[in-house]
Amino acid sequence: MRSALFAATAFFSLAVTGQPVLAAAAPYVDDRSDAEAVIRSLYSAINRQEFARAWDYFGDTKPAKDFGAFVKGYDGTESVDVKTGGVSEDGAAGSIYYNVPVAIRATAKDGSENVFAGCYTLRQVNASIQEPPFRPIFIDKGALKPSKADFENAMPESCGDGPPPPKKDAALEQAKKAFAATYGEQCDKEMPGGEPLGEPDAYSLRYKDAGAEADEPERETRLFRFFCSMAAYNESAVYYIADDVSGVRQLQFASPELDIHYENNDSEGKVEAINVIGFETDDQLVNSEYDDGTKTISSLNKWRGVGDASSAGTYLFRNGNFSLVQYDVDASYDGEINPQTVVDYNTAP
Repeated sequence: MRSALFAATAFFSLAVTGQPVLAAAAPYVDDRSDAEAVIRSLYSAINRQEFARAWDYFGDTKPAKDFGAFVKGYDGTESVDVKTGGVSEDGAAGSIYYNVPVAIRATAKDGSENVFAGCYTLRQVNASIQEPPFRPIFIDKGALKPSKADFENAMPESCGDGPPPPKKDAALEQAKKAFAATYGEQCDKEMPGGEPLGEPDAYSLRYKDAGAEADEPERETRLFRFFCSMAAYNESAVYYIADDVSGVRQLQFASPELDIHYENNDSEGKVEAINVIGFETDDQLVNSEYDDGTKTISSLNKWRGVGDASSAGTYLFRNGNFSLVQYDVDASYDGEINPQTVVDYNTAP
């Protein structure tokens, strides 16, 4: 049977984002693949002022007496931070019920803040007993109440009558799902030597946005590095990042498109010129690593095993993303390592 929720229910004006943003700039998220994704989608719709979409995430039990009251309830809200905890589930009468712990810090347009905590209950009706149109996971009810705890500590350990579910790294789990869906058949199933693949490398990057006030809290971006494949002398990796605005997304890396001229058109001869004629994006990096000290991801693509010809990129983390700041090319197969910088955004022009 469904577990009991908090007795006090408070629905209030919310717009999901880690910082104040205009509705038009909020990311569009409409994902009903699991309970947490539905909660993220709900607040994506609210933040974008797509209230009809937000209303549709609820089942027969709506969060307000009518749609007009629902919309009016968001008049005074500027932004909100949202955290979700470990999801528990319970089956009953042809449905699965999911209980999602939630903590919310709502910021009003006048700058005041309030913290609320509680649970959302979501329901998935067994697909085999449904009739068209199919109804995916929906919000059955939400129970929130004001909390005196600070935002970081306000979230309930669990929802429902059962023991707290084991804590999980939600961002990591989402990144693993995304990697498996995209690269499950493309990347190697085991490490070189036959050992099983382990967990991806994970890093936490804390920073303040450009122009942030001194008293504003730091933001956090998670970085995940997944091993993909190993050739004779090059290893490829795929990267994902996660934050409280855009959720989990794969990193794409800019790389210059090169026009290389050799003396007498002989690729084994002297390099006459290396011209950048455009830019491309790569979904994988070769022989790459993340340096937390410099907040950079570096790559080194060997064009042959001895490493005397190669291309190398440096990507700097700033304002929540990684940007290309330097690209070096060694186009001469001369037995020596002598790269030339063809892109340099580390210094002013």
